[in-house]
Amino acid sequence: MYPGQSASQAGRARVPNQPSPGSDNDNEVFLPEGSNYQQTGSLLHELPSYQSMLRRTTSYQGSQRRRSSTRSNKTSNYEEANQVLDLRPLREYALSIQEKRKLRELKEAQSRNTTGWEQWKANRGKTWRRCGEEAQELLSHLQLWRHDIRSIEGKFGTGIQSYFSFLRFLVFLNFIIFIMMFAFITLPIVISRHGIFNSSNIVYNADTVCTVYIVGSRGLTYFYNYIIDLLSGTGFLESTYLFYGYYTVDIVSYANYNYSLPLAYLLVTIAYLLVSLLWIVKRSVEGFKQSLVHDEDRFQSYCNKLFAGWDFCIIDEDTAHLKHSSLQYELRTDLEEERVRQKIAERTRRQTISIYFIRTVLNIIVLSILGVCFYAIYVATVFAQGYNSVQGTAAVNLVVEYLPSIVITAANFITPIIFQMIVRYEDYSPAFVIRITLMRCVFMRLVSIGVLLVSLWTRITSCSVDKCMPCGYNHTVYPCWESRVGQEMYKLMIFDFIIICALTIFVEFPRKLIVTYCPNKLVQWWGLQEFEIPENVLNIVYGQTICWIGTFYSPLLPAIATVKYFIIFYIKKISLMQNCRPATRPFRASSSNFFFLLVLLIGLVLACIPVGFGIAQVPASRACGPFVNFSTSWEIIPFTVSTLPTGAQKFLYGIASEAFAVPFFVLICLIMFYFVALAGAHKRVVIQLREQLAMEGRDKLFLIRKITEAESEEIKSIKGISHRKHGLQRRMLQRPPDDIDA
Repeated sequence: MYPGQSASQAGRARVPNQPSPGSDNDNEVFLPEGSNYQQTGSLLHELPSYQSMLRRTTSYQGSQRRRSSTRSNKTSNYEEANQVLDLRPLREYALSIQEKRKLRELKEAQSRNTTGWEQWKANRGKTWRRCGEEAQELLSHLQLWRHDIRSIEGKFGTGIQSYFSFLRFLVFLNFIIFIMMFAFITLPIVISRHGIFNSSNIVYNADTVCTVYIVGSRGLTYFYNYIIDLLSGTGFLESTYLFYGYYTVDIVSYANYNYSLPLAYLLVTIAYLLVSLLWIVKRSVEGFKQSLVHDEDRFQSYCNKLFAGWDFCIIDEDTAHLKHSSLQYELRTDLEEERVRQKIAERTRRQTISIYFIRTVLNIIVLSILGVCFYAIYVATVFAQGYNSVQGTAAVNLVVEYLPSIVITAANFITPIIFQMIVRYEDYSPAFVIRITLMRCVFMRLVSIGVLLVSLWTRITSCSVDKCMPCGYNHTVYPCWESRVGQEMYKLMIFDFIIICALTIFVEFPRKLIVTYCPNKLVQWWGLQEFEIPENVLNIVYGQTICWIGTFYSPLLPAIATVKYFIIFYIKKISLMQNCRPATRPFRASSSNFFFLLVLLIGLVLACIPVGFGIAQVPASRACGPFVNFSTSWEIIPFTVSTLPTGAQKFLYGIASEAFAVPFFVLICLIMFYFVALAGAHKRVVIQLREQLAMEGRDKLFLIRKITEAESEEIKSIKGISHRKHGLQRRMLQRPPDDIDA
C-alpha cells in the first residue's frame, strides 16, 4: 500500500489507459491487494500509452480536454443509443448485459414520465416498423432467383454469387428502362393508332429531297430472308416499333390535353440515363464508404485472411479445397507484393530508368495494338456500310452485315491474351497486374463501340455531293440514319448473345466431356473451364453499354436486353454447375459488388457521350422519327419553352443563364468540398482509433508481462518460505526430545 492508503483503496488500485494526475478513466485494471505493483508508483508511467501521451501532449490541460471529450463521447453514445432504442430491439446492440440493463431502466423511467398520447404514438411507430420489416422479409422471399443464387452461394461462395446478383440487377434495370420507354413512347402511339385517342402525324416540310425514305420491300421472298432480317434488323423489322423511324406521331390528344411525343421521347431518354446513374450510385455507395476508410494495412490484411477469410456459406467439399487454395494464393500474393515493394525500395537509379524505359516501350506497343484494332473496326464499318447487297448471296450479305460486330468480338477476344503476355515484362505487383489488365480490357471493349459510332457518324455527316448539303447529312445513303444506328446496336447485342451461347455449347461442354472421359495426363492437367468473374462481368457490362446507347435509336432494345440477360442467367448457371469450377486465383474484389458497379458506371459515362452528341450535334433525319421538323433533337426543348407562359419562360431562362449557373456551380463545389473534408475527417478518426486499439493491445501485453513477472516472483517467494519452513521442521525433528522440552 501507498502511505496513507487504506486497505480497500489498495485492493482497488487501478491502472488507467492514459494515466495522469486526477484522471477518471473508465478502462481500469484492478490489481490484487499486496501486489508489487502497488509499491511502485512508476509502473503507471511505464505503460506504452502513457509514454505516447507524453510525446504528444505538452500540457496537463490538453490531457484534461481529452479525458473530458472521452467522457462526453461515452455519454453521447448512451444518449444516441437511447434515442435510437425504438428503432431496433435491444438485443441487437453490441453492449454488455449491464449496459443493456441500464438502457432498459432508462427507457422504462422515460416511459413512466410520458403521457398516454406519446406512448400511443411510440407504440404505433413500433407497430408500423414491425409491419415494414415483415413486409420486407416477405418481399425477400418473392425475389427473383432467390433460391438459385443461394444455392450458387452455398456451393461456390460469395464471389460467384455476387456475379449472379449483379446479373439480376441488370435484368431489373433493363426492365425498368423498358417500362419507361414503352409507357411514355410506344404505348401512346399504339393506343392512338387503334383510334382510342386522337393523334396527329408529323407534318413534313416542303423539302422533298430530304424526306424520301422508302423501307425496302422484296415482295415474295425465301424463308431464310426473314431469318436474315431478324438477325440484322432490316426488312420487315425496320418498319416496326423496334426502331426510331417508325415513331412519326407528333401529338396524341385526349379531351383537352395534348401529349407531345417528341418532347416525351427526349425527356424519357434523359430520364432512363439518370435513373441508371442514381441506381448504380445507390448500390455502390456502401462499397464506396468502405473504400474511403480502407487503409492498406498489411498486418490487418493478414489477420483478416487468417481469422476471417473463410466463407462459411460453402458446403461443397471440392469448393472448400478451392477456397483453401484461394486463401493460400492470396497470402502468397501479399508476400509477393511485399517482395516487390522491397525490391522497388532497393532499386538503383539505373535499374529504375531501365524499368521505366521498358514500360514506356511496352505501353507504346499496347497503344499500337489498340490503334490497329480501332482502325480495323473503322475499315470494317466503312466496308459494310458501302457494300452493295445485290452483288452477293444471302450468306455473304449476312457476314458483311455482321462484319463490324465480328471484328469487334475478335479484337475483344485477342487483345486480353496479348495484354496478359505484355504485362509480365512490366514488373508490376500482382494486384496492379490484375487492375491494369482489366482497365485495358475495359478500354478496349467500350471504346470499340465508340469507334463504330464515330465511323458511322463520319459517313452520315460527310457529303461528297452538293445535293446532300441542304439536309446537313448524307440523306442519299442514310435517309433515316437513326434507324441505321439502332440496327448496328441491335446487331451488336444479338451477336454478343450468340457468342455467349456458342462458347458455352461448343467450347465449355466439349471441354467438360474431354476432361471427364479422357484419361490423358495432359488433358487432366488442362482441367475444367474456370469461371473467371472479371471476364464475365466485362461481357455483361459491354452488352449493357450497347443497350444504353441503342435505346434512343431503338426504343424496345431494353426489352431484348432483359430477355437476353434472363436467358444468360440460366446459361451461366448451368455452365457453372456442369462445366466450370471456381477460379483458383479469384479477383480480390469479387466478394463485393463495388468493382462491378464501378465498371458499369464507366460504361454508363461512355454511353452518355455518343447519345448526347447524337442528340445535340448531329442533324436529325428529315424523313423519319419525331424530330423531322427540328435541326437537332435538342431543339424540342427551347421550342417547348417558347410555348409556355411568360413567367415560366423567364424562370427557365434564368435557371439556364450564367447568373444562376455560376453560383450553383460554386455551391456544388462547396458541398463537394464539405463531403471530401468530412470523409477525410472520418478517415483520420479511423486511423486514430486503430492507433488507440494498437496502443491498448501494447498496454495489455505490458501488464500481462508484469503480472507474469510478479506471479513468478511471488511463487518463488512462497517456495522459499515453504522451503525454509520445511527445513526448520526437519531440524526440529532431528533435535533430541530433551532439547525440545527445554
